[in-house]
Amino acid sequence: MAFRRSAVRSRLAPQESHLKEMYTVYILRSCKTKKYYIGQTDSLERRIHQHNTGYSKSTKHGIPWNLVYHKEFETREEAVDYELKLKQMKSSKYLRELINVRAPR
Repeated sequence: MAFRRSAVRSRLAPQESHLKEMYTVYILRSCKTKKYYIGQTDSLERRIHQHNTGYSKSTKHGIPWNLVYHKEFETREEAVDYELKLKQMKSSKYLRELINVRAPR
């Protein structure tokens, strides 16, 4: 069905989306290798699905992956900065403290 233009409709400003796009930094833990993976995305659900279906070469060997931590940011720049900060720590002890996971015994 086609819409008719009306004088009222043409004077209205286009509706703006009230939903802001958020960027998420996330930490996954492999059930298979017990290793962590740190990344950032604008669609967490889609990205976890990609990791668990072998789409990402870097995580294909660790399937299945579980989400153990995530933090949202308003801009990609903030998310990338935080992701790099976490990756520079290179300490599984720090990551376990961050996500409140006890070290395996």
